[in-house]
Amino acid sequence: MKHFAGLVAGLAMATSVGSVASATETTVMRCSHQLPPAHHIAKVIDRWAAEIETLSNGEIDVQVFGANSLTGAKQNATSVAKGDIECAFSINPQWGKTLPLMNVTLGPFAVSSLDALNKWDGSEAAKFLEEKLLTKGVRNVTWMFTTRSTAITSNGKPLVAPADFEGVKIRGLGPVPDAGFVAMGAAPSAMSGSKVYQALSTGVIDAGLTDISAAFSRKYFEVQDNVVVLPLFSIYFHGYVNPKWYDGLSPESQAAVDKAGKEAAVWAIEASEEAAAKAPGQLAEAGMNVHIATDAEMDALKAVMAPAFDKAFGDASGEDGKTLLGLIAKM
Repeated sequence: MKHFAGLVAGLAMATSVGSVASATETTVMRCSHQLPPAHHIAKVIDRWAAEIETLSNGEIDVQVFGANSLTGAKQNATSVAKGDIECAFSINPQWGKTLPLMNVTLGPFAVSSLDALNKWDGSEAAKFLEEKLLTKGVRNVTWMFTTRSTAITSNGKPLVAPADFEGVKIRGLGPVPDAGFVAMGAAPSAMSGSKVYQALSTGVIDAGLTDISAAFSRKYFEVQDNVVVLPLFSIYFHGYVNPKWYDGLSPESQAAVDKAGKEAAVWAIEASEEAAAKAPGQLAEAGMNVHIATDAEMDALKAVMAPAFDKAFGDASGEDGKTLLGLIAKM
């Protein structure tokens, strides 16, 4: 497994999907993601890539390009669907209007139990989304939950009660997940995680929104002095490949990709739980005021945010959304 960062994308994309190194008959699998090397999911992706190579007996050469070094986060899905690259990872809010069903785990306080995350891979809900992803030109190969513990960062005072968000420019995730913040009077601005630090440092936004471990790995403590920790929603990175590329693999290589994906789903939850447990203490040591939201505070937020999210999700996803919510309820 080769790991790349900071290379010129045009050079990396010079070969076509399914390209084969003639000398070794090894199938190249270039995989793009936006995470910095220190992020715990970036490390899981590296482990997943190495496992594919091992299970395929070297038939697949996985080349991982992190930190947006191959293509930008917003272009990943399109690049894979078009066949410009073989593989990429996206965070579920990045599907936006293209596939709003992917936002289902972002309902305020709705899908945040460890039991729900452990049951996700292979569930009817996951399979339903995998079928929908195929209609968008990508084949899902792994689900990696990155958090069920959210960090809301700010300067001056923590954002705890609904009234605290009035007029606050906060990092957004997209129209559907942002509906709850809009209902509290905030002004969300959707952006990828890699852009949040600069936006905070320059005042483009006032408050950060991310998983608790990313707040530390992306060094939000350098530009914000308060963080509220709460199980607001679950976010996942999911890995997907070009269907034509996957169909061209040998049965043994397909099995390697499938098995590695299932193993990585477990690794991601384990790594995320470990990172989330450490992060509040790490942020406190770095000088941030860490506030763990109380049940009463979470109930107050949910009362305002949940109805707004439910309406936005229903308007965006229609009957498919109702079906998906029903499948999740069965979990």
